[in-house]
Amino acid sequence: MIRTKRLELLPWRDEHRASFAEMHADPIVMLDLGGPIGRAESDAKLDHYSTTYAEHGLSRWAVETADGDFLGYAGVMPRLLPDHPLGAHFEIGWRFTRRAWGRGYATESARAALDDAFRRAGLKEIVSYTSADNLRSQAVMARLELQRQPWRDFTARYERVGLWRGLVWVAVST
Repeated sequence: MIRTKRLELLPWRDEHRASFAEMHADPIVMLDLGGPIGRAESDAKLDHYSTTYAEHGLSRWAVETADGDFLGYAGVMPRLLPDHPLGAHFEIGWRFTRRAWGRGYATESARAALDDAFRRAGLKEIVSYTSADNLRSQAVMARLELQRQPWRDFTARYERVGLWRGLVWVAVST
């Protein structure tokens, strides 16, 4: 577990499933990702995050308030498949319920997850990417002081989205 001033970043529990699925069913939250997903796909995603943490010691964390209110997730995922346009890499990402937007939770939790990944895993670089129209995520990246690296931008085809262009930002260990 990671604690910040206002938040707790926790390993996934079965109690998170319903809130996680509700977040993924919101068409506004999922707008940049091809639209809402159903409960089975949401459960599979949560299972993937749990398994990834067990195997690699890094993954997305469930983000809650101190009183246990589920807000979303943030964390560093190993992307170790060599066929990704960036090759094998570690990626910081986040997603939050709409009611949590605009309160600084994404920045606060992502900063804590970055610090944890650099410290515990000894990573030298962590990337983040988003679409050109996802200005909310780009604002979080800027607040995290990630550096924009346009020469690493990529285009990939994703099943739910089709052809997608990713703008790349990078955090480096200090």
